Amino acid sequence: MVAISLKKVEETAPALVSLYKSAGVSLRKHGLDGLRAAVYLVVDYSGSMKPYYEDGSVQALADRVLGLSAHLDDDGSVPVVFFSTDVDAETEIALADHAGRVEKIVAGLGHMGRTSYHLAMDAVIDHYLDSGSTDPALVVFQTDGGPVNKLAAERYLCKAARLPLFWQFVGFGDPHSKQFDFLRRLDDLAVPDKRVVDNAGFFHAGADPRKVSDGELYDRLVGEFPKWLVAARAQGIVPPS
Repeated sequence: MVAISLKKVEETAPALVSLYKSAGVSLRKHGLDGLRAAVYLVVDYSGSMKPYYEDGSVQALADRVLGLSAHLDDDGSVPVVFFSTDVDAETEIALADHAGRVEKIVAGLGHMGRTSYHLAMDAVIDHYLDSGSTDPALVVFQTDGGPVNKLAAERYLCKAARLPLFWQFVGFGDPHSKQFDFLRRLDDLAVPDKRVVDNAGFFHAGADPRKVSDGELYDRLVGEFPKWLVAARAQGIVPPS
């Protein structure tokens, strides 16, 4: 049984109905139908991201993540972290007021800084621990480049491997850019030498992420989640289903 029904989505966020349906198809395809999980969204607010805010790519990603979250979590909202040099905002986007929400949030933010992953990761970890939840969590972490402090990002990912958090990194921009070499390495960090389980995935959404179909995006967002769940349950990180 889904966390939030189609009827509820139709009533509270009719514009997201098609996304909700597409997300359900991908979840069933990957054996995740009926799973309960928290969903987080982390969004890059560095200077180079400005075009993606202006053309609606970030809002589109937020809407798609909401459509997915409605199947996995029953509170109708997604905690969101905006980050650049520091954490720029910790807020949420809800089904009932999703339209234009990203624009409203960033209107209150200051200078778009540089790209620093680890502080945003720390904010997600703190939020999850403070929530008291034992459910697994899917963290959709969007960025358009590598971090200024690669060592800190790697350290946080490895430490977080002992928590019920799976980090799905999503790249915006030129897929051939060297900026994403670090994320590819992060995706392939050794297990168990570096981390107790493989707790991260990476895929590139291209220079115009809005062109990625809903079905493909959802398949990529949840494609590695089942394998991580098996490994995390075997290690006692996630309770048995």
